[in-house]
Amino acid sequence: MVSQNVVVSDANTGIITVSNSPVFTPSAQKPPTVPGHISISKKKLLKNLELSGAQSQRLNSWVDSMRASSPTHLKSLPSLSSEDELNSWLKRHPSALDMFESIIEASRGKQIVMFLDYDGTLSPIVSDPDRAFISSKMRRTVKKLAKSFPTSIVTGRCIDKVFSFVKLAELYYAGSHGMDIKGPTKGFSRNNKDKPSVLYQPAGDFLPMIDEVFKQLVEKTKSTPGAKVENNKFCLSVHFRCVDEKKWSELALKVRSVLKNYPTLKLSQGRKVFEIRPMIKWDKGKALEFLLESLGFDNSNDVFPIYIGDDRTDEDAFKLLQEREQGFGILVSKFPKDTNASYSLQDPPEVMDFLRRLVEWKQIQQ
Repeated sequence: MVSQNVVVSDANTGIITVSNSPVFTPSAQKPPTVPGHISISKKKLLKNLELSGAQSQRLNSWVDSMRASSPTHLKSLPSLSSEDELNSWLKRHPSALDMFESIIEASRGKQIVMFLDYDGTLSPIVSDPDRAFISSKMRRTVKKLAKSFPTSIVTGRCIDKVFSFVKLAELYYAGSHGMDIKGPTKGFSRNNKDKPSVLYQPAGDFLPMIDEVFKQLVEKTKSTPGAKVENNKFCLSVHFRCVDEKKWSELALKVRSVLKNYPTLKLSQGRKVFEIRPMIKWDKGKALEFLLESLGFDNSNDVFPIYIGDDRTDEDAFKLLQEREQGFGILVSKFPKDTNASYSLQDPPEVMDFLRRLVEWKQIQQ
């Protein structure tokens, strides 16, 4: 008999852990509520589901965390307070465009290696994830970037999906949050420029389980208008960007009801999306480390990695760069967020400007 599982959301990390405890731990703290959002009554829903008081409190916490990941709610903060907070945040994480010369100076004598997230970094966040197309200008910019520096896209998407958007064979791709890594047949390598394509899949044994959970989630969420389940091969995404906010708590419970029977899967939260991944010690930071090693830069002091991303899952990569004391992380966000990144950019157009400046600087050096 399977004991009842519960889900605990961490407002800072976005990680939601599944355990076999009958109730939530008393020490778990509810994340602060963002001012300006509407109040949702869950009394009837909780009664019908016969949740305990502690469980309902954690559900409230989870829904609050879902609200906090929504830029629309952040915009509802008082303008003066928001401006003060943003200015303070920008002092700690200044614009990478404003600090471009300082970044270049820090990279002198080292090989720049580029790592780019996709959604919200190279393409705008859109309501339909199947239509998150990269612009032709951004594609040309990334193509030029890859000619100047080893370049990888590290994304939660499956490789086939993101490649259908980007359509650049000269890049390295790390899909499924780094659990599916492939590279170009001919790519930059210090040891061998004709090195075979990288292929690494640390979560291969989880494929049958991922497919099984995908089918259950599709069936479970089909009655929630706007919910979309995406199979990213080694991980799953449940998008709630188009779900009425009054249905968020209901959707959260549906997702939890499926995952309670799969203790080897973990649930985290991004920008209006739930991410389901195998519970292994692998993330975007590990993928970055693996790619650097594949390129011949393991234990090297003459490498300068730059990682640009917009989501909580990118924090693992930002943190790794801090620990290595090499290169920089750049967070893409218009709003203050807790981050391990050193610099910031507001949106994909600013990302493109930054990449263009890198290419132009490299061309001058040649």
